[in-house]
Amino acid sequence: MAKIKKITPREIPAQVFIETLAIRLKAMDEFKMPEWANFVKTGISRLRPPEKEDWWYIRAASILRSVYTRGVVGVSRLRTKYGSRKERGAKPEKTYKASGKIIRTILQQATKAGLIEHTKEKKTGRRLTKKGKEFLEALAVELKK
Repeated sequence: MAKIKKITPREIPAQVFIETLAIRLKAMDEFKMPEWANFVKTGISRLRPPEKEDWWYIRAASILRSVYTRGVVGVSRLRTKYGSRKERGAKPEKTYKASGKIIRTILQQATKAGLIEHTKEKKTGRRLTKKGKEFLEALAVELKK
């Protein structure tokens, strides 16, 4: 009997998966871009706010994929992941973390949607729920076809 291989989001190219997931999240009622999101930078290292209109949903999709691939993740780890280097004129560049408010708000929206939950073990952070894993894996299977 042949073993059936499960298709995961890791097997789909990240850009394709994130763009498709962003479209799905945009259709969900729980994921709404707050009014303040048009005026904030995504981190201290950025010069201006994002120019894309649907950047909120792309970031949310990227965060969900990161939670899937990493397992248990906290806001601090995600801030480090989305951080970048800041140009400081003649001084050497320095790495700064991303905005925690944006990441925290997206995680709260995902919790409301039932895709993410807080961990109750020693390793603190957030992880995907069963519904969240099924949602992402179903999208991966759909994209693989």
